[in-house]
Amino acid sequence: MAKVLAVLYDDPTDGYPQTYARDDLPVIDHYPGGQTTPTPEAIDFTPGQLLGSVSGELGLRGYLEKAGHTLVVTSDKDGAGSAFDRELADADIVISQPFWPAYLTPERIAAAKNLKLAVTAGIGSDHVDLDAAIEHGVTVAEVTYCNSISVAEHVVMMTLSLVRNYLPSHQVVLDGGWNIADCVARSYDLEGMQVGTVAAGRIGLAVLRRLAPFDVGLHYTDRHRLPEAVERELGLTFHESAAAMAPHVDVVTINAPLHPETEGLFGDELLGRLKRGAYLINTARGLIVDRDAVDRALRSGQLAGYAGDVWYPQPAPPDHPWRTMPHHGMTPHISGSSLSAQARYAAGTREILESFFAGRPIRDEYLIVDGGALAGTGAHSYSVTK
Repeated sequence: MAKVLAVLYDDPTDGYPQTYARDDLPVIDHYPGGQTTPTPEAIDFTPGQLLGSVSGELGLRGYLEKAGHTLVVTSDKDGAGSAFDRELADADIVISQPFWPAYLTPERIAAAKNLKLAVTAGIGSDHVDLDAAIEHGVTVAEVTYCNSISVAEHVVMMTLSLVRNYLPSHQVVLDGGWNIADCVARSYDLEGMQVGTVAAGRIGLAVLRRLAPFDVGLHYTDRHRLPEAVERELGLTFHESAAAMAPHVDVVTINAPLHPETEGLFGDELLGRLKRGAYLINTARGLIVDRDAVDRALRSGQLAGYAGDVWYPQPAPPDHPWRTMPHHGMTPHISGSSLSAQARYAAGTREILESFFAGRPIRDEYLIVDGGALAGTGAHSYSVTK
């Protein structure tokens, strides 16, 4: 029998919800391109419930305990003596979410002698040291595509919020004012602007498709060029690199995985290549941009706005400069954790566990590391550094 350690974010401040704003969710059984949504043998939750917090337990407790396994759930993941470190010592499986990542460092992986499987309930396994997982024979899996559209919708929302100066204008209402000139002095139309994505995988391509009806010019850069038919359909302009694309766009959205080639990509140099007054949206990973360079670019006017919901570390400390820099639209890491997305990534996590316990192959698209090497989606998205 296995010990499963799940590291999940805290419950709402006023307690775990007893009711919800809506009674149901739309039924979605496949993603764009045809991949089916998660297909576990069963689920023990109602779609639309809060599953990603400690009390939600990803809907796994009944399933795991009925099969004789042990489930330990905690939100305490950082600092010496954390519950995560204490429980990790004899854990067979670790589950965490990108929004509240349990950082599986080489030291932690080496100390976890029983660890066989690390599951990301969501997308993006960069909080797991993949080289160490390969070295120690740990399988790494994630629920690929489960919240890609959720994130793409968040990108569109943030783009419009920045360009139209929505958040400061809403604050005027909250403050009891009617200062129209203050609101519109930084408000523009998105129509006619040039928008580019760094990476055009599932999320990046979904962003491009959703922005096309706004009559904008669409650009992208990616290590894998899109099919010519897709470029023609959306009127896409391909650039060999982010640096080559930067001078041509008014809005940049980052949708790339974090790996050595993307870490620190948007520093002073690349930000300086953008048009003055460009907007930068980052729902990928906080370390893809230089924290202080973004702050400087906003204060100098090189950037007109920065929005995203990814930070480093996560959770971000109270004194993180992104909380107080001007013209930002930051959120905690929520873009991929809507209640709709939670239903899919909880079901996908159970599907992965069912396959693992039954000795069946985990879906290839879910795999990041398997058999001592990058596998599946991991082989497409990541690179080994050792």
